[in-house]
Amino acid sequence: MRRPVLLVVAHGSRDPRHAATVHELVRRVRALRPGLRVETGFLDFNVPSVNGVLESLDAEGVRDVVALPLLLTRAFHAKADIPAVLAEAPPRLRIRRAEVLGPSPLLLAALERRLYEAGLTPADKSSTGVVLASAGSSDPEAIAVIADVAREWRHTGWCAVRPAFASASLPRTEDAVRELRALGCARVAVAPYVLAPGRLPDRIARGAAEADVLADVLGPSPEVAQVLLERYDAARTPVLTALGA
Repeated sequence: MRRPVLLVVAHGSRDPRHAATVHELVRRVRALRPGLRVETGFLDFNVPSVNGVLESLDAEGVRDVVALPLLLTRAFHAKADIPAVLAEAPPRLRIRRAEVLGPSPLLLAALERRLYEAGLTPADKSSTGVVLASAGSSDPEAIAVIADVAREWRHTGWCAVRPAFASASLPRTEDAVRELRALGCARVAVAPYVLAPGRLPDRIARGAAEADVLADVLGPSPEVAQVLLERYDAARTPVLTALGA
């Protein structure tokens, strides 16, 4: 029996770095799971659109799809935009929606990977304060998740971890950097909790001007690719059960 097609649903951006990073991440997912068909659709700004991919799959005779939101939290896009788009899919498609990527221990591992690539070492953890800088949201659930991730990450040995937001919520990255300085951390690092470059990650980078270390976005790190596959596997299980597999 054929495995359901994995449709990665990305937000899209006018910044060409966004789509390039999404496609690089999808290539890594394909490399980790040879034989799995992985498609990419964008909600806005980029092509192909989610609707366009679903219509093409239907025309090919595909019947089972797992739609995976390329999002770190369950904010507006996960709760409203994506369900609305999937509701317009051709009726012959059986679509299961995977959970968003976060929170996950693998994402914490990816954040640390980026910090080490930026120059830190595990020996620096106890003397380094980290700003967990996310895009931001007006959704209280999403904000609470970011705060929980920061608390969990602090327990792995960092001097301190503070959440910050590029939009919609406070504090801003620069304010969290100053707070960690005031706490007495020997150095301050900013870890963008975002998947791809764009306007808000650029705002995070500007807010990190007074930090000692600025990590790269999560991007196509192997840990993120593995999270995508974990979410896909969890979502496809009911499909297999329903079909008697």
